[in-house]
Amino acid sequence: MSAGNPTSAQGDPADAVILAKGLTKRFGDVVAVDHLDLRVRRAEVYGFLGPNGCGKSTTIRMLCGLLTASEGSVSVLGHQLPAEAEAVKRRIGYMTQRFSLYEDLSVAENLEFLAAVYGLSRPVMKTRLGELFEEYHLGELRKQLAGTLSGGQRQRLALAAAVMHKPELLLLDEPTSAVDPQSRRDFWEALFKLADAGTTLLVSTHYMDEAERCHRLAILDRGRLVADGTPTELMVGLPGMTLRVDSDKPRRLQQALANEPHVLGVAQIGASLRVLTDRKEDGVDWLRDAMKKVGIDAAIEPTEANLEDVFVAVTRGRKQDEK
Repeated sequence: MSAGNPTSAQGDPADAVILAKGLTKRFGDVVAVDHLDLRVRRAEVYGFLGPNGCGKSTTIRMLCGLLTASEGSVSVLGHQLPAEAEAVKRRIGYMTQRFSLYEDLSVAENLEFLAAVYGLSRPVMKTRLGELFEEYHLGELRKQLAGTLSGGQRQRLALAAAVMHKPELLLLDEPTSAVDPQSRRDFWEALFKLADAGTTLLVSTHYMDEAERCHRLAILDRGRLVADGTPTELMVGLPGMTLRVDSDKPRRLQQALANEPHVLGVAQIGASLRVLTDRKEDGVDWLRDAMKKVGIDAAIEPTEANLEDVFVAVTRGRKQDEK
């Protein structure tokens, strides 16, 4: 799948846990989600990558049945929304960006309350709590008030709450935005364990390293899907070339290149510049000529693309097309 040709709705719809066509959400004159086509397959970790305000949270709320689409169609686990929203809610888990459990209840009390909400019998609840205490290392914290937990501990509790009823689909809205790197790493290990057991996961994030972990990935920009595929497919299909430039005047060179029409992005990495250009075949020669015009000499060599390059290319490219 090309970064410039999103094709998320292609393929056999029979294996789709989530299938959306033309999904749109308007708030007055504001279009939050703009004709989104989406297909998420069973037991995969599907990522939503994009900045704040790009429509990730709004899309997830529509997929949960919490918001009604203004236009388009969406089915989740074979149920059409919004008509069958109640049936969907019983089969999915939802973890919000903000900690949404009761801070004045203990860890155990929060989980017991949710077990009652989901209708678990006392014997089933007792067994399930034991599993969750062990799986998410909450046993020693069972009597501690949720409001006194650290960021990583809250995250583990929120995940345990979201999977209390063993959902087939788990939707997570920027779940690692308030935790340290080690907690983020441990959290992703827990997500892959769920996927290995057959759970389908849709995870929104604005972290590039997290996006690289996903089986497949959608990049959203101002409500639109601008790229879709595996991380490798997106990097291989980058509509341009990434160059490393070593110069003794990196700041001056960065300023000179910033307004060049074929430069999509320039970032300083240490003493070097990382230059993203839309010149796919002759990027090195073109950049060398561009530097001669401003009287700066530098060593130039192609370098491997990363997801940040893809993100810059597809969002910047769209802005240039609109202009």
